[in-house]
Amino acid sequence: MSSAQGEIAHFHSDRDVDLRLTDRAVRRFAKDLQDSGAIRIVPGSHWVTLRLDAASDVDLLLTLVSVALKAQQAWPDPVERQPTGCNDQRGAGFVKADLGRI
Repeated sequence: MSSAQGEIAHFHSDRDVDLRLTDRAVRRFAKDLQDSGAIRIVPGSHWVTLRLDAASDVDLLLTLVSVALKAQQAWPDPVERQPTGCNDQRGAGFVKADLGRI
């Protein structure tokens, strides 16, 4: 899925999805999502990775797609970091990240 500002979401497998959010959106939701086994946040990345194992994970994906679309409307990200590849391209895979640094 893409917008005029670039890619918003893509699948790495049948179950793993990457969503691109702004730094502000990642910070806003990181605390709420840190206990979810379905979410991976990599510090410094615009991308959030979701693993779809249950129906509730799909509901979460739909909610975060909505957040991503709204974040894209406010692009550019106020922090103005250089765009990077998704979490999979950064070698992060689906490994639990340390959210204490976000």
